[in-house]
Amino acid sequence: MSENVRSYTDERSRRETTESETESDSERERVECPECGGKLVNDSERGETVCRDCGLVVEEDEIDHGPEWRAFDSKEKDQKSRVGAPTTNMMHDKGLSTNIGWQDKDAYGNQLSGRQREKMQRLRTWNERFRTRDSKERNLKQALGEIDRMASALGLPDNVRETASVIYRRALDEDLLPGRSIEGVSTSSLYAAARQAGTPRSLDEIANVSRVEKDEIARTYRYVVRELKLEIQPADPESYVPRFASDLDLSDESERRARQLLQTAKEEGVHSGKSPVGLAAAAVYAASLLTNEKVTQSEVSEVANISEVTIRNRYHELLEAEEQVQLN
Repeated sequence: MSENVRSYTDERSRRETTESETESDSERERVECPECGGKLVNDSERGETVCRDCGLVVEEDEIDHGPEWRAFDSKEKDQKSRVGAPTTNMMHDKGLSTNIGWQDKDAYGNQLSGRQREKMQRLRTWNERFRTRDSKERNLKQALGEIDRMASALGLPDNVRETASVIYRRALDEDLLPGRSIEGVSTSSLYAAARQAGTPRSLDEIANVSRVEKDEIARTYRYVVRELKLEIQPADPESYVPRFASDLDLSDESERRARQLLQTAKEEGVHSGKSPVGLAAAAVYAASLLTNEKVTQSEVSEVANISEVTIRNRYHELLEAEEQVQLN
């Protein structure tokens, strides 16, 4: 029995050695010229494999794996390219499904006939049904559409929308939605994403574009942050200054002066326990006065969405902190 096993093992090892030698020989033939032993190169323009030394054509009519079109500059290349958009978390299917356009036109821009329009409408209906086959996908589609709508109204960039979509997906996977509305969790996700990205919006601004109340947003936001263990730093008043200054058409000097006032307030501890939005609005108003630019408290109040009383109180506190530093 042992002799049969030994002979079988020897035979298999000889066969494997022969196969490896055959493979190495064929590999060598593919990279070396059969005539002179020179190196083979691929000529992609002619679809041939030729020897670099003697010019022997080893293979011809090779398969071209590139595109069938030609482009002579980068703009023309981008126009002819048929590569789809990258995957994104801002869509419930990550952008992998097919979208049927709403225009009833063919590839040449001609109007479709009545029968073709009916056919395309049925295809659109079935396409939507297949894209959202279960309750989770329908939930995601509604929530991500809500996030996109609010982000557009608030002027938030794509990276904030992407982050908000990821936060909402995590909340859905962690089963945090039972007992809470889709709009509430999606609004809280956008609020958290904006603060994480350093482009915060105040709770009042978020509530103005949301379909839920301010109290529910704040309550859901605290719950989502706690359960998902999100690391979100307290909002910095300086992050609001560029937007307020831009909306009020203030100069760079005023914006720079407002930042200095806020930095002084931090050094003196005046910012502790105060609303960052109120401090930023008061700093912008104080800076406009110090640089002789005419801006009223009502204009700043409208841009920052806070009361004029808050601006007056914080404005005096900022100036007192500035005077205290100068006296010392």
